Amino acid sequence: MSSLTVWAFPTADGAENALALLERLQKQQLVSIADAAYVTWPEDRKKPKTKELGSLTGAGALGGGFWGLLFGLIFLVPLLGMAVGAAIGALTGSLSHVGIDEDFIATVRTRVTPGTSALFVMTDSTVLDRVAEPFRETGATLLTTNLSDEEEARLRAAFSEFPVPDRS
Repeated sequence: MSSLTVWAFPTADGAENALALLERLQKQQLVSIADAAYVTWPEDRKKPKTKELGSLTGAGALGGGFWGLLFGLIFLVPLLGMAVGAAIGALTGSLSHVGIDEDFIATVRTRVTPGTSALFVMTDSTVLDRVAEPFRETGATLLTTNLSDEEEARLRAAFSEFPVPDRS
């Protein structure tokens, strides 16, 4: 079973600084990263900056289409207002079928604000109790949603049509 794990950091550079920790945990085989991305939101900016990381060992499993949609729902929808609410509601509903529901989106939206950052990691397997403590030492707070094998397959199928960017 895959997990979409979100680590919220109290500083704008916390998520980017935690990448070395994430890579070290992967080398120790405590986490198997399928895809990852992070969000930084400097205090003086109106919106966050996002970066897709992939699997940290090659192309990500989900690609930019997934991260773009997820980050759009979390961070752009409140800025767009009610004019596009119905269309966005349909997209949110479609993600709930893959384990990402409105509560998850709302939780991330309230935790990642100006002056903070977040690391989003899709893992194939994780020894969560051995991964959680090193992340907590960075000041991070864990927000997570688990995906069943069926939900993960639907998620991969939904975003398989999006091209994976060349990282060379």
